[in-house]
Amino acid sequence: MQPIARLPLGEYIEIGVKWMTNNLAGFFTGIREGLANLVGILGDLLYLIPVPLFIIIVAALSWWVSGKNLAIFSVIGLYLIYNLQLWDKTVLTLSMVTTATLIALVVGLPSGILMSKSNTADKIIRPILDFMQTMPAFVYLIPAVYFFDLGTPPGVVATIIFAMPPIVRLTNLGIRQVPEDVVEATKSFGATPSQLLFKVQIPLAIPTIMAGLNQTIMLSLSMVVISAMIGADGLGKVVYEGIGQMNVGKGFEGGLAVVIVAMLLDRITQCIGAVQKKSGKVFIQQLRDKHSQNKSI
Repeated sequence: MQPIARLPLGEYIEIGVKWMTNNLAGFFTGIREGLANLVGILGDLLYLIPVPLFIIIVAALSWWVSGKNLAIFSVIGLYLIYNLQLWDKTVLTLSMVTTATLIALVVGLPSGILMSKSNTADKIIRPILDFMQTMPAFVYLIPAVYFFDLGTPPGVVATIIFAMPPIVRLTNLGIRQVPEDVVEATKSFGATPSQLLFKVQIPLAIPTIMAGLNQTIMLSLSMVVISAMIGADGLGKVVYEGIGQMNVGKGFEGGLAVVIVAMLLDRITQCIGAVQKKSGKVFIQQLRDKHSQNKSI
């Protein structure tokens, strides 16, 4: 039996990648420097906050969105991180997660809105999201290193791509799940398309969108830790060094700090969405009252 001719897909990909690195080097360098500057600025801003004040702010936010139990946990957890002398690494990790999450939001929210408004866009974007979510996390590190070298910027790039799908999917889902009778009622009261979207559909979809944001943040944190393999700094580097040095204690301390940060981010973002949902219902009631006044006149 003659062997089947092999499709040289890998060679084609390598040719394309080499062409991009040769012809778009300035573009990739600009992205690298921009991400490095953004992470640095966010890190500097967080460093400016004294540790006790930072802990108080997080505790107050935790109390507001969830209650005293989360506030107590935040105080104990953050103080433990400070006591383990991992505060600087934690701040750097938070700045990387924040950078990746903000960029994922800037790209993901409009994409999700577009998918909710256009079935054609939904059919085009959905397979791309499926591909992004089924790709193993480590695979993202290969092109990130090839285009952006080693260090923090390629880690942020890989994190953005890895963490973006949930916010796109759940923004689309949340807007599509707004009851049709609510949409029709809002239109009948004279709301413009922009008012319908920004004052009714998005506010009512906030819990679902926040669930997507929650998943994006969690995926960002996990990928930031994995990115230590390509030279990204932060808590992931502590864990990676613990593995490389066979230092169980160091790896455990870094892993514990990651768990504390993950639990705080998870609980806080889960609870914020419920606070925002009421605004859509308030706008609908305002339209209804205005419509009733016009009819009475």
